[in-house]
Amino acid sequence: MSRPYPQSAKIAAALTLPALALVACGDNGDANGQDGETMSLTLAHSYNDDQPQARCGADVIQEEVAAADVGLEIEIYGASQLGGDADRIASVASGDIDIDIQGASALGAVYEPVSVLDAAYAFDDADHLAEYMASPEAEQMIENFAAETGVRTLGAWSAGARHFTANEPIRTPDDLEGLRMRFPGSPQFLMNAAALGADATEVAYEELYLSLQQGAVDGQENPLTNIESESLAEVQDYLSLSAHQLNTNLVIMSSVWDELSEEQQQALSDAVETAVTEVTECVAEDEEATLEEWREGDEWEVIDDVDTDTFQEQAVSYLEDELEGDSLEVFEDIRGFSN
Repeated sequence: MSRPYPQSAKIAAALTLPALALVACGDNGDANGQDGETMSLTLAHSYNDDQPQARCGADVIQEEVAAADVGLEIEIYGASQLGGDADRIASVASGDIDIDIQGASALGAVYEPVSVLDAAYAFDDADHLAEYMASPEAEQMIENFAAETGVRTLGAWSAGARHFTANEPIRTPDDLEGLRMRFPGSPQFLMNAAALGADATEVAYEELYLSLQQGAVDGQENPLTNIESESLAEVQDYLSLSAHQLNTNLVIMSSVWDELSEEQQQALSDAVETAVTEVTECVAEDEEATLEEWREGDEWEVIDDVDTDTFQEQAVSYLEDELEGDSLEVFEDIRGFSN
């Protein structure tokens, strides 16, 4: 099977279709906001400035909105300045944060089926993700999410596939036996761990480096961009390219959307669409450059011959048995687009 790396603007366009379908008529007032004043929106996320989600995502949204000159500006609060994922989801729902960039699994706290976008081996590759996100099934799921929570989805992108690191190579599910592997604490990630055959240990992302350094956990899994950003090669010996999950982000917005003029809504939607394209390209470029550097260097050993077919077969079988209701339906919809 091919590894799920982002593949150009074709994928980016597909990932924005649900957002475009949700562009609706709002306040038809002055495009410059109330009494001609500029309206300021907060945009929060948990990423460092050098990560694609920040420099090619949030920053691009800010720049594109400013360039549109429709009386709208974006104020960015990155690196979890406005709280962790769970806190920010609640803040978007309450209207205290206007826009947020969230992982799909974290959003499962308010609408469980959306977390299935982060299920282990749900997607075969990036083309599979693009095909699903362009489908009526995906559009319906996003609409159900909005109806349940009052939270609008403006767009979605993949921040790359997640891979294992440890102090020994991981090529098959059997290699995970006896290893304490750090996974995020969301239900979907913990279910992924079980599906992959891993012994999951919950550790906050901010504590990951220290936990690996001190031996509190033996390994972890993250996209290459996160692995690079957190300098995990300093505390791990092997990077195993398992590509066991696409790391999916959604750009979500509170009900303040309804206070925007049609012109402002369109400018914001266009800005997110541009950012989806930029993030997709940035992730691909960063991953290629990072892997080339690591393969040529001696920071750690890159393991290419991971038995991803066995991992996927095991994970899909497990998830089909464990998921229920609407979550199972989303998973089956996704797998229905598989090659």
